[in-house]
Amino acid sequence: MSDSSPPLTDADTPVVVPRIDPLVIKSLEYLGPMAKQGGWRPDPDLPEIAFAGRSNVGKSSLLNRLMRRKSFARVSNTPGRTREIHFFNVNKLFCLADLPGYGYAKISKARKAEWRPLIEGYLKDSPVLRGVVQLLDVRHDPTEDDLTMLDFLADLGVPTIFAVTKIDKLRKLEVKPRLETLSKFLGLDIDQIVPFSATTGLGRDELASALIDLLALPDWKVPEDHADEPSEPEAT
Repeated sequence: MSDSSPPLTDADTPVVVPRIDPLVIKSLEYLGPMAKQGGWRPDPDLPEIAFAGRSNVGKSSLLNRLMRRKSFARVSNTPGRTREIHFFNVNKLFCLADLPGYGYAKISKARKAEWRPLIEGYLKDSPVLRGVVQLLDVRHDPTEDDLTMLDFLADLGVPTIFAVTKIDKLRKLEVKPRLETLSKFLGLDIDQIVPFSATTGLGRDELASALIDLLALPDWKVPEDHADEPSEPEAT
């Protein structure tokens, strides 16, 4: 029996629309480390976005995936080794600040006491900080150290993106309930957090889009009432 189906035409062929990368990495330059509060930091020529999270939350792996580089942020077998804030120029568009991971149990109290002023001092004093990407492990409720950081960010009023890492470690049926639990804990709608997997790439473009949106926001340190006011002319 002959096939009576009509031949496919160009109009019948499914159209595949290529996904547009919201953050194509064209250039990536390491600028250097800030080792202590008030120490060296890059000139504030570009807006900065900081990445924060406790040790072993998967920050290095997330940054490698986000920047599409295998060894952009070194993945250490021993969490807590990073003791400095590392700065990277991304596309000459913004500066990425990789903050030290906090909360690692085997780090001495003296070392922890050094890190807190470094992190909090940077977040308070950076003149060009546009926002923070706060990382949380999807498998665990926020720790006491996480809550301390969240309270600090809330007190500052800095715009914050919440990225929930290691989504691939859960079974598919477990993901949504965990995201709902975390969103309620944070007082956010579930669509305000970005589920992320450095292994599969899930959430990479969504996080990249959120960064671009963050950079487009007005400076949060400038009061809205004065943001659009013209500067006063210099006295002659």
